[in-house]
Formats: sequence, C-alpha cells, structure tokens
Amino acid sequence: MFDLAMEWLNLVLRWMHLIFGIAWIGSSFFFVWLDNSLRKAPDQQAGVLGQAWLIHGGGFYFTEKYSVAPPQLPAELHWFKYEAYFTWISGFFLMGALYYVSADLYLIDDKVLALSQGEAISFSLISLVLGWVVYDLLCRSPLGKSDTALAIVGFALLVLATWGYTQIFSARAAYLHVGALIGTIMAANVAMNIIPNQKIAVAQMIAGQAPDPSFGKMAKQRSLHNNYLTLPVLFAMISNHYPVTYGHPYGWVILAVVMVIGGLVRHFFNLKNQGRGIRYEFLVVAFLLTVGLVFFTHWDPRRVTLSEGATFAQAQAVIAARCTTCHAARPTFDGITEAPKGVMLESPAQIRRFASLISQQAVRTETMPPGNVTEITTEERQVLGAWIAAGASLK
Repeated sequence: MFDLAMEWLNLVLRWMHLIFGIAWIGSSFFFVWLDNSLRKAPDQQAGVLGQAWLIHGGGFYFTEKYSVAPPQLPAELHWFKYEAYFTWISGFFLMGALYYVSADLYLIDDKVLALSQGEAISFSLISLVLGWVVYDLLCRSPLGKSDTALAIVGFALLVLATWGYTQIFSARAAYLHVGALIGTIMAANVAMNIIPNQKIAVAQMIAGQAPDPSFGKMAKQRSLHNNYLTLPVLFAMISNHYPVTYGHPYGWVILAVVMVIGGLVRHFFNLKNQGRGIRYEFLVVAFLLTVGLVFFTHWDPRRVTLSEGATFAQAQAVIAARCTTCHAARPTFDGITEAPKGVMLESPAQIRRFASLISQQAVRTETMPPGNVTEITTEERQVLGAWIAAGASLK
C-alpha cells in the first residue's frame, strides 16, 4: 500500500509541478514579450514608458507601462507571484518524494561518491541555499552594475556547480539538481527581490511619496535573469528521460552548452520583440551547437573493445542477474511495484525487443541500473554490448 501511495504522490506532484510551471513560465514569457514590444506614441501621457495594442480571443487590449509608477495608485492591482511559489514548492516535494525517499536508487552512485542517505540529502539542501546566497551577493556587489560582467561570472559559477554536482551525485541526479538550483534562484528572485521591491513602491505611493526607481531597476534585473534561465531549467527538468545527455562522462559539458543554446534562443526573441531586427545568426549558432552536441555524445572515452562471440545465453544471464529485479512482471527490488516504463526483460522475445534500449542505457551511457544498485560489472556490460553489436540474435 505504501508503494502504491508513493507512486500516486509522485504522479500528482509531477502533474502539479507541470501545471504551476506552465502558469509561471507563460506569464513570465508574456511580460518579457510585452516589455520588449512597448512602443512610444506621440499622444502618450507623461511618465509612460511605452504602450502596446494586443488582440487575442476575439478582443482588443490596450496596455501602458509607466517608467516608475502611475500618478495615483489604482484601486486594484494584479500580482503575479503565486505561480512561481507553487512551482518551486511542488518541485521541491517532487524531488523529495523521488530522490530523497529513494536516495539509494536515484540520488547516490557509489562509483561517484559513497554517501549515506543523510549525507546526500544534506549536500542537496545546502547546495540549493548556498547557490542562492552566492548569486544574490553577486547581484548586490559592484559586479551587479554590469549586466554583461554579471552574466559571464554567473554562467561560469553555474557551470562550476554543474561539474560539482557530477562529482557528488548520480549523473541523473546531477542534472536534476542543476535544474533545482536554477529554479531556486528564479523563485527566490520573485519572493525575495521582485515582489518585495514592488511592495516598497506601493507602500511609498500609499504614504504619498514618489516611488524610488532604484527598487524597480533591481527587480527588472532579476526578472531579466529569470527570462534567460527559463530554457535551461526546462531542459534540466526533462533530461531524466534522455540518458544520452546526463549519462555521458562529460555530461556537465553538454549541459553547459545547452545553457548557451537556451540563452541564444531567448536573446533572439528578445531582440526581435524589441524591434531591433531579426538576428538569425543567434539561431544559426544555437543550431550548430546542437548539431555539435549530437557528434559529441557519439564520442565516449569510456568505450572499450567489446568482447567477441557473446551469445544470447551469456547476455540473458547478465540481464537475469542485474536487470530483472526491476524489469519484470513482478519486480523484487524494494520500492519498485511495476516494471519501469513497462520494460520487462524476462523472456527472450522481450530482451530482443528492447535490445536497442539496453544498448543505450546499460552499455553506452551506463545509466542503468540507477546508481548501479545491482552492481553490474564492466565485463558484463561488454557482454551485452557484444551480443547487441553482433545482431542481438537469440542463438
């Protein structure tokens, strides 16, 4: 019953995280687009930065943005904050339900670093808090006065964190933690900078004072950071389905390049919406980097010469010993109630059907078994690879 409840908890949390994430990212993308699409009009009021006309759902909309604030506080203000808060909260509990509860399976890899469950969870929590503190101090330092310098240093530190995670956790968990770190920074930007600064401006207007524009400027900087971090965090969220990325021995390099690709794509759209022309060179570079990643993931320095003459019987013996504890109609591994993704490897027909998947996950990327919990050896992986390379015959 406990395992069934955990499976439903995982599903519900994942669904909630997706819903809240769509709401947050959707509103974020819209407001960035709106900011970039504002245009000055000859008849606009004093203090108005720009205006935009929109059409959607059969109706027309007119929007103005003030340089600092309107002359009078309106009776009703719509705040955009809970989308960010609930996205982070649901994501944190989802990570806990999967990676903390099943730390031995998904979070810890003894080949990377032998940790206890408590140590691994502590590293995880401390890294998220420390990551936000370092980022926030950078933004408040003199470096924060230059968007370019801050972006370069911030990117370098994020890449360093990515590499660091690969030295502590399993490859899959490392990618997940990069996404969690970015998501924490983004949500904390909203909760601890953007919204508080907006509340200061509102409080000043209620008190009959002119709002201090510096608070709005700081909030705008953090909002811009969130805009450029969105695509990398989305990639990290879905990466657990693609071991060809995190399973590579230089997975941290792949994720670093993906961050650059995401930034280039966002920059293309930001410039386009600002009316500064369609700069296709950013998309071209992003495309070339993506193609480069395809070739890079094909190269694997761990790859060794495969054993010759591996038979199906040899491959089946390895699978029976190392894989079917989970990939069976009735798994025997503690906490696994059904074959992951419906992949069962008990009969010869099933094994041959999933031969390419075995090659991808157990041989090429070595991401299965998770955390190598069944202690499959390099020689056994070679047997599987040799059998598959020879045509995956049942003889």
